[in-house]
Amino acid sequence: MSDAARLKSTIYVGGLENAVTEKLLADAFLPFGEIVDVTLPKPDLPSSKDPHRGFGYIEFELEGDAKEAIDNMDQSEFFGRVIRVAAAKPQKDSNEGLGSKTAVWETEGWIAKHGGVSAEERLGTQQAQNATTPEDAMTGLEIDVAGPHL
Repeated sequence: MSDAARLKSTIYVGGLENAVTEKLLADAFLPFGEIVDVTLPKPDLPSSKDPHRGFGYIEFELEGDAKEAIDNMDQSEFFGRVIRVAAAKPQKDSNEGLGSKTAVWETEGWIAKHGGVSAEERLGTQQAQNATTPEDAMTGLEIDVAGPHL
């Protein structure tokens, strides 16, 4: 299965109670289709006592099963909490977005997408440079004495 197909058949489940395990999550979503994988990401800090970060991913065998799970389980109650179920988004590269160590405008695609000057802006700049501006009336005048004459 290609990465694009895997992404389309993977859902995000957020707002999970700490008591939820991979098995419990799989059991809750099993009615919607064959489950390939269940992942509950662990906390970043090793000192954390939480078993997971409050969200997880479920990969289904078929894309239609994932859509069915989203339609039926989004905003439902699971272990006393209202959970959010949505299509999973592709994982960002560590050099992109919040938490990266590179400024957003230094990333390769950002300048091409946001920093390029449009043809209209370029034309307006050229016209402004080519237009003759009226000379300032005060240019070239020399004042020998400043202040009031006594």
